[in-house]
Amino acid sequence: MQNFKDETYTCLVVDDNAIARLILKQLIAQIPTLELVAECKGAIEATNFFSKQTVDILFLDIEMPEMTGFELLKLIGKSPVTILTSASKGYVEEAYEMNVADYLIKPVSLARLAMAVQRATELVNKKDVLFTSIDEGSVFIKENKVLRKLLIKDIYWLEAKGDYVKICLADKYHIIHSTLKNLEEKLPSSKFLRVHRSYVIATDKIEYIEDNVLYLNNTPIPISDSNKAELIQKLKFL
Repeated sequence: MQNFKDETYTCLVVDDNAIARLILKQLIAQIPTLELVAECKGAIEATNFFSKQTVDILFLDIEMPEMTGFELLKLIGKSPVTILTSASKGYVEEAYEMNVADYLIKPVSLARLAMAVQRATELVNKKDVLFTSIDEGSVFIKENKVLRKLLIKDIYWLEAKGDYVKICLADKYHIIHSTLKNLEEKLPSSKFLRVHRSYVIATDKIEYIEDNVLYLNNTPIPISDSNKAELIQKLKFL
């Protein structure tokens, strides 16, 4: 099993299926750093929970009566770091447009849950990382009380992660507390372009495009239909 840090993260399970809740709770119990605070049988019960308290990580089912998981996230606004669960693969694109940490297909395995928890805790641990300032050739971020300079030319893409943005370089990344829209407005439009609701990419770093997917640093990035025309127009063809 994967090794986790000693820090404990509180979590909440929201699912209308009793068996699904039981299975997920049993898996969570095998990850020492997760503390299950409560479980809710539906979104309405979850809204009552969030009116009084919050958690670090939310495990949220999508298909529920009365209110879907997507509708719950929109209702509560600033939500915890969220891992969506579903028996269907049909919601993947919509799920990542909601900027969730991960999307788990039921039945969930312990190994897959551990991977999702690692992604989620990375976001939880970055609450002290703040976007500070920007000049023509670089951005500055505050990370663990240190102002760190990032050269704009080294940025490959930016990915929205809820209330955070993941800034990806060639061999590492930083997660800052900001919105994708906020950073997009400050980056030079001649070099960066939004290609998806959750992604802004450096156009000069594109390796190739296949259908509605482009590749940067051997990493696939989705292209939405609404952004594809602008991307094609911006590229230079021989």
